Amino acid sequence: MDEMLDQFLIEGRELVAQASDDFARLLRYPQDAAAIDSAFRAIHTLKGSVAIFALAPAERVLHAAEDVLERARKGSTRLDRETVTALVACLDAVDRWIDRIEAGGKLGGDADRSAAELVRLLPGNDADAPSEAEQPPEWLTSLMTREAATLSGASETLVAFRYVPDADCFFRGDDPFAIVAGIPDLITLAILPGGGGWPELQAIEPFTCFSVLEGVSAAALDQVKAAFRLVPDQVMLHPLAAPAEQDPDNGREKAAATLRVAAARVDALGERLSELIVAVNAFAPLAAQADRVDAALAASIRAAQVDLEQATSDLHRGVASVRLVPLAPTLRRLPRLVREIAASLQKQVEFSMAGEGLEVDKEIADGLFEPLLHLVRNALDHGIEAAERRQELGKPAVGRLALSAGREGDAVIVTLSDDGSGIDPARICEVAVARGLLSAEDAEALSESAALRLIFAPGFSTAGAVTDVSGRGVGMDAVLSAVERMRGHIDIDSRLGSGTRFRMRLPVNALTTRLLVVAVGTDRYGVALDQVVETVRIDSRSLMPVGEGLACVLRGRTVPVLSLAALLGLADVPAPATRLLVTRSGGERVALKVDGFAERIDALVRPPDGMLAAVRGVSGSTVTSDGGVLLVLNLPELAA
Repeated sequence: MDEMLDQFLIEGRELVAQASDDFARLLRYPQDAAAIDSAFRAIHTLKGSVAIFALAPAERVLHAAEDVLERARKGSTRLDRETVTALVACLDAVDRWIDRIEAGGKLGGDADRSAAELVRLLPGNDADAPSEAEQPPEWLTSLMTREAATLSGASETLVAFRYVPDADCFFRGDDPFAIVAGIPDLITLAILPGGGGWPELQAIEPFTCFSVLEGVSAAALDQVKAAFRLVPDQVMLHPLAAPAEQDPDNGREKAAATLRVAAARVDALGERLSELIVAVNAFAPLAAQADRVDAALAASIRAAQVDLEQATSDLHRGVASVRLVPLAPTLRRLPRLVREIAASLQKQVEFSMAGEGLEVDKEIADGLFEPLLHLVRNALDHGIEAAERRQELGKPAVGRLALSAGREGDAVIVTLSDDGSGIDPARICEVAVARGLLSAEDAEALSESAALRLIFAPGFSTAGAVTDVSGRGVGMDAVLSAVERMRGHIDIDSRLGSGTRFRMRLPVNALTTRLLVVAVGTDRYGVALDQVVETVRIDSRSLMPVGEGLACVLRGRTVPVLSLAALLGLADVPAPATRLLVTRSGGERVALKVDGFAERIDALVRPPDGMLAAVRGVSGSTVTSDGGVLLVLNLPELAA
């Protein structure tokens, strides 16, 4: 992607997010002066950004929105809820256009019509769509495209000009180049052919001017006009929007404090760090070998290992901090999507977000939007009732959907809750049986929490018809898959008639994974520690037959016991003492028999590829200190 366009997409979305936050406050407090001022600055800066790329419909909409906010700033008009709602619609359109620019490089054929309709929604803009004369002229569009790199770095008000000297100007004593040289603060100039292009050399008439001069000045409009005072009929001038005002010192401080680094470079640094961790881990067996030869040498090796481990740990924390990004860019599209989906379902919904400033690993931020979008669709379609139904139930006509994010120890907790109809476990079991996902006997034996988790089964849906929002059976299973790809866990808490809460628990650090190495026969496997509830050792006589399987009692609760060897297709060797690794699958605790527990290591787990990608229950692989390959297991998938 073009570097300047990439920068525009990043900054444009940040400005959209800022304006969206301001409009959300103005919907509650329409006369909040600070929010009006902040929204004006964001819209003003965004207008200048889209002008650089000659996105005329977006510029026209933002200009109209800026006018409304400017009048509100000066106190000449008062904002009301209807006006702020129209401003939100304008911002949503620009947000969609930015997405289109990223996806296809253009706004789409309906952009001009949509812009005209949006402008008419704003007070003081009831006239028909702007005339062709009011549109940015073609010469200006070409100039801004041609000089985009230069204009993007400007921080002051600019004036573009197009000077078309009369063909006989030389006979009158005019010197076009001398006139242009008199323009103060000239920052760019292009000499272009007039008419149909540059003439052939033999056809040139030396006393006829056939050039056109286009350029940009950083001087004030009056100063540029003064430079052309003798030829005003041969000049077209067009002011260009300046970025929003900011404190110069603050701007310099931000520029010095922020450095944009390509994500691929950070990923490469993380991989090198993983290789360093593997090398450091190799010191322990090396010291053990040295013990048999020279105890002093072994002690020196261990001392060097401690120093290297400390330096590696510091480096790990540094790289992990570089990978931290705020959640806001990931979540910025959700308010617009909630409004659009709710409108398509003819429902009234108030959406709130908290904790979007929380910083998480970029891998988590990148992977979070997909499951959240599915959860939002599910809540709006299946959860929150229509206004009439809510009123019949004694609820407010406007439904509530809330998203929050926060830290809990070494985990990121993301919660989405609604005050809708809730989930009926009995109805879920009934649909699952009807669709052949489980038998009636198995459904009867399910706990309420296990019944709720049936919504994550592939192909499960309670929708009676396929719509643009749901009913395709590809929603909630995608949520579970996405969360598990991020080594996370999702819980459901629902009360029939009161609402539903989805709680995702995700790792803070996605750079490396803390693994517990377990033995199964003569083989070793890695298990992510965040999938391990506890490890226990019990007498084999404590295992009780239950149905066709085994179970044991742990902390007063009966827990099913499965053989990890059998799940991996290996022979299960009986032993007098049983080592159990307790995990969660389908929201319930499950104990897995293993033959032993080994060391705990920090490792970069690479996702499975090739033939390994088709193996059930394998989440990836890593390299051990002796150069071997360790398969990392996905316990919830194996135990399902």
